[in-house]
Amino acid sequence: MSTTAGSAPEQADEQQRRGAFSNRKVFILAAIGSAVGLGNIWRFPYVAYENGGGAFLLPYLVALLTAGIPFLLLDYAIGHRHRGSAPLSFARLRRGTEGFGWWQVAICFVIAVYYAAVLAWALRYTFFSLDQAWGSDPEAFFFGEFLQAGDVEVAANVVPGVLVPLALVWVAVLVIMALGVQRGIGMTSLIFIPVLVLTFVALVVRALLLPGAGAGLDALFTPDWGALGEASVWAAAFGQIFFSLSIGFGIMITYASYVRRREDMVGSGLVVGFSNSGFELLAGIGVFAALGFMAQAGGVAVGEVASGGIGLAFIAFPTIISEAPGGALIGVLFFGSLVIAGITSLISVIEVVISAVRDKLDTSRLTATLAVGVPAAVLSLVLFSTTSGIYVLDVVDHFVNQYGILVVALLSMLVVAWVVRALTGLSAHLNVHGGPGSAPAGGC
Repeated sequence: MSTTAGSAPEQADEQQRRGAFSNRKVFILAAIGSAVGLGNIWRFPYVAYENGGGAFLLPYLVALLTAGIPFLLLDYAIGHRHRGSAPLSFARLRRGTEGFGWWQVAICFVIAVYYAAVLAWALRYTFFSLDQAWGSDPEAFFFGEFLQAGDVEVAANVVPGVLVPLALVWVAVLVIMALGVQRGIGMTSLIFIPVLVLTFVALVVRALLLPGAGAGLDALFTPDWGALGEASVWAAAFGQIFFSLSIGFGIMITYASYVRRREDMVGSGLVVGFSNSGFELLAGIGVFAALGFMAQAGGVAVGEVASGGIGLAFIAFPTIISEAPGGALIGVLFFGSLVIAGITSLISVIEVVISAVRDKLDTSRLTATLAVGVPAAVLSLVLFSTTSGIYVLDVVDHFVNQYGILVVALLSMLVVAWVVRALTGLSAHLNVHGGPGSAPAGGC
């Protein structure tokens, strides 16, 4: 028996203190909610288009099977076996590795601070879609009238149109986090993920009925087999899988620690991995069907209107909404999907920090939520509700993605595999607990 296993009464006490998901279904929906976020909707379609179209699906599938799911299961095994937040789980894995967990905590705190700002934008644009408030020039409206972005400099001029929805996002997040693992995170995922799927399926169906949708799909799925010989295409596939599955953030370690010991973590990992990729493929179909309409309406090639990230969401899609029949419906479905997907991802990111604080300081759920959430909300409001918010967001996002997430994930993997040499024990844990009823409670 592992020294981390503990007796059944001790486990019950710890589960009551830390919180737990009520069943495997809730855990899977929460994990899917974390994985399915803004990147699935606005990043994957453009990455696929830029890297071989239909041919990109081959390296993407290879990346999913050889890196995505194994990394996901590694996170699951660490959290599920050692029953703690990212720092505590690493500390229990081997003394001296706790720092990797705190590195992930720091990254999640920074991500939460700026991720909320994008949700606030999407929330406003959900309502803007009803009367197409951006007018005939969505780009000028977004940067000018909405964000009021001026010169590239740090400014303290508050933008009320961003401040109010950003504050509402943080209030909603803090309420969810204060309610706890099951009543807050679990119930939110149980409600929001089915709603997200239904909403996005409706969006895709509507987009497929637009004139020119076929041209958009041709542009996305026509394979460029020559791209498979380029290293950058394979790197893009592995990068997309890495970021979209929420691995290396400490999120899946934290979520797995809330799962009962006798649950099938391997099966859960497969469900989450393939569900995430299925949603990305669905997003690609919906987005490029809409871009095909936009290209036909403008009399240009799809490549001239294809874009990703903020440009796709807040400039290209408003243009589509203005020109398409039933554009208001498309807008509400699209931006509503961004809000729902973003909320489930944001609560998973901030939970990494709250869980770490609770384990380290042995505080109540409410105390930890306020200790983490209030400073994060204040920083978010100060940095991103001003006229320089978009510029600060670009800098922070670039730094975190380029120098934070990948580095800590790769280093922690190398340490776990080659320094600590824990893969055998973690693999054995997953195998023992790889099916319902495979081991008595508390066994490890």
